[in-house]
Amino acid sequence: MTTTTPASKAPTEPPVRRRIPKLSINLRQYGIVAALAVIVILFQILTDGRLLLPGNVNNLIQQNAYVLILAIGMVIVIIAGHIDLSVGSVVAMVGAVAAISMNNWGLPWWGAVIVSLLVGAAVGAWQGYWVAFVGIPAFIVTLAGMLIFRGLTLVLLTGGTISGLPAEFTAIGAGWLPSYLGELGGRDVLTLALGILTAVALIVFQLRNRATLARLDLPREPAASMWTKNGIAAIAIIWFAWLLSDYSGTPIILIVLAALILIYNFVLNRTVFGRHVYAMGGNLFAAVMSGVKTKWVNFYIFVNMGVLAGLAGVVSTARAGGAVASAGQNYELDAIAAVFIGGAAVQGGVGTVVGAVVGGLVMGVLNMGLSILSVDAAWQMTIKGLVLLLAVAFDIFNKRRAGGR
Repeated sequence: MTTTTPASKAPTEPPVRRRIPKLSINLRQYGIVAALAVIVILFQILTDGRLLLPGNVNNLIQQNAYVLILAIGMVIVIIAGHIDLSVGSVVAMVGAVAAISMNNWGLPWWGAVIVSLLVGAAVGAWQGYWVAFVGIPAFIVTLAGMLIFRGLTLVLLTGGTISGLPAEFTAIGAGWLPSYLGELGGRDVLTLALGILTAVALIVFQLRNRATLARLDLPREPAASMWTKNGIAAIAIIWFAWLLSDYSGTPIILIVLAALILIYNFVLNRTVFGRHVYAMGGNLFAAVMSGVKTKWVNFYIFVNMGVLAGLAGVVSTARAGGAVASAGQNYELDAIAAVFIGGAAVQGGVGTVVGAVVGGLVMGVLNMGLSILSVDAAWQMTIKGLVLLLAVAFDIFNKRRAGGR
C-alpha cells in the first residue's frame, strides 16, 4: 500500500514595492531664479538698501512691463525656432495709432485699446503670412517689418509727439488699483490680501498637481524640493506685496501681467497648440510627419506676437503719457535677451513663459541697480550684453554635459 504525501506549497515571495520615479531637479530652471536672487541681493548691498525701496519696486514693474509682455510672446516665437526683430517698431506704430484714435478720431480710451490690439493682430497676420505660407525666413520678414513699421510711425506722427491722453488710458501703464479695502497702518489692505491669496493659491495648485501625478503613478518632483521651492516663492510673493502696499498699492499693469502669465503658461503646457509649438521647435520634420499643420501654427504664432506687441504699445504709450516717434527703440533686443536669459534654447524647442518673465526681471533689476549706482549708459549696455552672452554659454555648457553622459 503506497502512501501519498501532500504537495508542498510553493514558497511565496514578498510583494515588490515598485519605486515611483522622481523628476530630477532642472538646473536650467532653478539656475536663473538663483541668479535673479543673487543679483537682487548684490545690488541691495551696493545701493545701501535703495534697490528694494517700495517706490523702486513699483517702478521696476511699471518700467519693465513692456519687456515682460513682449518676452511672453517672444518665447513662443523662439521655441518654434523663429525670431521677431520688428516688435519694437510695432510698439511705436501701435502707440501712434492709439494716440491718434483718441485725440483725432475721438474714440474712447477702451476703443483705442481695441483698435491697437486689432492693428497688432493685422501686423502679425501680415508677417505670419510671409513666414508660414511663402516660406521666407522669419529673420528676413521681421527685419523688413522693423524698417516698414518704424517708417509708418514717422509718417503717422510726422516726426512729432502726441500727448494729452485721457487719464483712464494713462492709468493702464502708470496707475494703481483703488484702495477698495482701505488702509491698515498706512498700507494698502487690498495689495496685502492679493499677495496672501496668490501665495496660498500657488501652494494649493502645486499640491493638487502633485496629487494628480501620484494618482496616475507618474514621476514627480521630490517632496523636499517642492516644498522648498514653493515656500520660498510664497514668502517672496507676500514680501513683494508688503513692499507695494507701502507705496501706492497694486499697479494695474501687474494685474495684466499676472493674467498673461497664467493664460500663456496654460496655453504652452496644456493645449494642443502649445504641444505643437514645442514639437516644431524640437524636430520640425517629425512634427510634419506627425500631422502637425506647421504652416497654420507658424501663422498663429506671429498673429499672437503681433497682438502682444500691440498690447505692449498701449502700455508703453500709457506709461509715457503720449506717443513719440522714437518709442520702442531696442525693445526687440530686450525681449530676445530676456527669453534667452530665461533658459530658452537657441535652436528652439526649449523655453517657458515663467523663465522668460524671470529673464525680463533680471534685465530690469540690472537696469535699475546700475541706474541707482549712476553707472554710465555705455557701461550698462556692456554689462547687459555680457549677461546675455553668459546665459547662452551656460545653456550650451549644460547641453554638452548632458550629451556626454
